[in-house]
Amino acid sequence: MTGLVVERLGPAETRAVAERIAGAFHELAATRWLVPDAAKREAVLADNFEILVDHAMRHGLVHATADRSGVAVWFPQSGDPAPPPADYDERLAAACGEWTERFQHLDTLFEAHHPHDDHHHLAFLAVVPQRQGRGVGTALLRHHHAALDAAGVPAYLEASSERSRDLYARHGYRVGEPFRLPDGSPFYPMWRAPGSH
Repeated sequence: MTGLVVERLGPAETRAVAERIAGAFHELAATRWLVPDAAKREAVLADNFEILVDHAMRHGLVHATADRSGVAVWFPQSGDPAPPPADYDERLAAACGEWTERFQHLDTLFEAHHPHDDHHHLAFLAVVPQRQGRGVGTALLRHHHAALDAAGVPAYLEASSERSRDLYARHGYRVGEPFRLPDGSPFYPMWRAPGSH
């Protein structure tokens, strides 16, 4: 599917983006570990993701297809990093409640494996389940990759499933050694050099 229009979003859509990501990520192995209670998972994830999407509205880039079926959240990472989200620990505890320590564990894992070279970090790429596999994620990736390639900037992400890992590999990302949550759920760190296809 080609011709999907990609737009940059503003702060008014922060909550909607967080809810879109939570809905798309509800059944991932990682999110099942983060919030074992399926009845509460989507709400907790949305509250958690809202902290990061809000931060991206100020210090990153949030894109969506015109119909909002897919969203992408990017953070430029350079020698002058953005400050962490304001009141992060308090906001995390308020969002995640009894599962706060699990989200803190995930943050520590991500930080330990994050590359130090300048790049753009794809924090989230989420597509509504009924539109997955139909080119929405590809449209979002191509949109930002065009800007990165023009500027000679690499990209980094952590793929949370084999399916997403394989999608990113088709877009020029090279997979590194996976790291794992305590239950064994893997994340695949992936790096894309500018101009890779």
